[in-house]
Amino acid sequence: MFLKKAFIILVVFTAINHQLNAQNKIVALWNKIPYEIKAIDYKENQSIKEGKVQSTSQVSVPTLSIFLPTASKPNQAAVIIFPGGGYQHLAIDKEGTKVAEWFNSLGIAAFVVKYRLPNDKIMKNKNIGPLQDAQQAVRYVRENAAKYNIDANKIGILGFSAGGHLASTLATHYEEKTYETTSKVSARPDFSLLIYPVISMQNDITHKGSQVSLLGNNPSQELLDSFSNEKRVTAQTPPTFLVHASDDTAVLPENSINFYLALKNNGVAAELHMYEKGGHGFGLGVKDTSKFWTRDCQEWLKNQGLTQ
Repeated sequence: MFLKKAFIILVVFTAINHQLNAQNKIVALWNKIPYEIKAIDYKENQSIKEGKVQSTSQVSVPTLSIFLPTASKPNQAAVIIFPGGGYQHLAIDKEGTKVAEWFNSLGIAAFVVKYRLPNDKIMKNKNIGPLQDAQQAVRYVRENAAKYNIDANKIGILGFSAGGHLASTLATHYEEKTYETTSKVSARPDFSLLIYPVISMQNDITHKGSQVSLLGNNPSQELLDSFSNEKRVTAQTPPTFLVHASDDTAVLPENSINFYLALKNNGVAAELHMYEKGGHGFGLGVKDTSKFWTRDCQEWLKNQGLTQ
């Protein structure tokens, strides 16, 4: 009887331990970072509160933090999350960890990307550094779909603010060859969730800080057009769910509106939620009408067949 109880306890402990290990596992995104410049004095700078990393900057080693639902089911959907921060830092807790945990509550696997922020000190071409990480993140999740009980055709992306620019860049530049790879796996996301996103690099509506960080002080019109993702939409751009607040003065709502119109004009399934109030940077929603976006998003995911 004692041995039987001990065995049961061991089985339960092993299962719990396995789940905990799966829950917050962190993996390196690259074996060898493409077009990397080694900079000894370039060290990651983390802001920590109550033992949790709130934000981080000067990222030189990109990673994926893996969050799996407690009751993991076969062929579940997955979302790859790009936190915002003006391409200067990553709001890794508010727009990363907390969001991943919310997706897990819906039965969706989540992967938070700690991507490299554009910087000439560590990149031969800072314009494409973040996009390299984004493409690699999708390929990693798709290549390991079976390992994480994920349907390889239900892998989406989510981006907040400047992370929304990176996500929309990936959605419109997924075929662009930004690094050498032997992988035949597609970097195309199956759907996009863009929350108060920077979309455009055009001077009249862009977020200037994101523009300067990614493209420099005097980018050519060709470069501005290339990274103005409302200009890059095609019929193959993934279905998209957009959220913005009308009173957002940091990233103008025209970013989401123009992207939505481009999707509509190209026959891409799209849904835009423009809330009267909420400002910028509300994460999962903290006040006013913006706090309901998660409810609307959950309904959209359900209608797309992405939640079980």
